[in-house]
Amino acid sequence: MSSKVRSMKTEKVDFAGRYLTFTLGEDTYGLELMDVIDIITMQNITTIPHVPPYVRGVINLRGKIIPVVDIRMKFGLPCVDYDDRTCIIVVKLDNVEAGMIVDRVSEVVTFTPDDLSLIPNFDKYNSNKYLSSIGRAGNNLVLNLDCRKIFDDNGE
Repeated sequence: MSSKVRSMKTEKVDFAGRYLTFTLGEDTYGLELMDVIDIITMQNITTIPHVPPYVRGVINLRGKIIPVVDIRMKFGLPCVDYDDRTCIIVVKLDNVEAGMIVDRVSEVVTFTPDDLSLIPNFDKYNSNKYLSSIGRAGNNLVLNLDCRKIFDDNGE
């Protein structure tokens, strides 16, 4: 096994169970760390016509054009003014990079399998379609998101 392949396998293991946490209002959310490639301050966003309102537009990040989604708007939460702690989490899903505007990035937490719970079934309300699990970090709950579902729901 080449050292590069061994290094890549080690990298994946190092990310297992690790989540980048962020807040939207009073709630804490998590993203699998292996999907996160960058955290950047707010940038000038170029608006794209005829897209859903939660798609804020695109940014130029080191020569790459990245679509940006406001997660508050996507989740139907009240809009707030962006401030100096508002940031964009850039994720890579398969070969596509996309940005997620969040209120604040918190920390990286590690969940053991015992710390994770399945999502309660609220199918009537379709409220759990973006969640992958719920993590327990001390007395706090972290709603872990499935990024692929956020960016692959056909505008719903």
